[in-house]
Amino acid sequence: MTNRLPLSAFIIARNEADRISRPIQSVIDWVDEVIVIDSGSTDDTIAVAEKLGARIVHKDWQGYGPQKRCGEDQCRNDWLLNLDADEEVTEDLATEIRAKFSDNSYRDADGWRIMIRDMYAHETEPAPWAYGYNQIRLYDRRKGRFSDSSVHDTVRPVDGATIANLSGIMAHRSIRSLDFQVDKYNRYSGMQVEDMRTRGRKLPRSRLLTEFPVSFFKAYFVRKYRKYGWWGFILSMNYAHARFLRVAKAYEAELLAGKQR
Repeated sequence: MTNRLPLSAFIIARNEADRISRPIQSVIDWVDEVIVIDSGSTDDTIAVAEKLGARIVHKDWQGYGPQKRCGEDQCRNDWLLNLDADEEVTEDLATEIRAKFSDNSYRDADGWRIMIRDMYAHETEPAPWAYGYNQIRLYDRRKGRFSDSSVHDTVRPVDGATIANLSGIMAHRSIRSLDFQVDKYNRYSGMQVEDMRTRGRKLPRSRLLTEFPVSFFKAYFVRKYRKYGWWGFILSMNYAHARFLRVAKAYEAELLAGKQR
């Protein structure tokens, strides 16, 4: 295909053979290049990505921010599009981005926020009420880059950079299964506690009592998980437990640190 956009797409991945094809296929036909930053996959992630036309770069895992900064450095264009291995650009979003590059209106901002909406294994598209969040994913790396935080992978614009919103969405397939979700929450809560302790942040012990009910309310009502029926109840319980686990692990770390004195 000719008329590729002067745009580099990059994806960080590890053991994503079952999911990596979707993000690559959603952009490979219209961006200049797709780069996968692999941190040591032991499955067929690399083979699948290479077969689809992506370039593979190996980098040992340093944390979310450092991995994405590595991806930025590997790109040959200044305008970048970041996707995670469990995301894909929808057709509407692809059409919108191509249109902006066609008439150069992408230059109206230095970075563009994209709504990323949850989508589950039993769905064919995100529900209209699906939880979502806006993140800068299409941007000029000269005007902003990912932070180097090991936990928080967020583009930090330079002072004076202009940021606007795209109307199209990315589909976010974050949960392979409940087993996968529970394991992910367990790992991520540990990383969060390590990050908090590095920054000297302490959580009030009273949150051991309030974290679960408050988080359940947030998930079930504010995030509208209730609209999924029983599936939404399950998601809300898991989310609340994950938030509680973070507080519990932080308290455990305080106890262990006190014992070592």
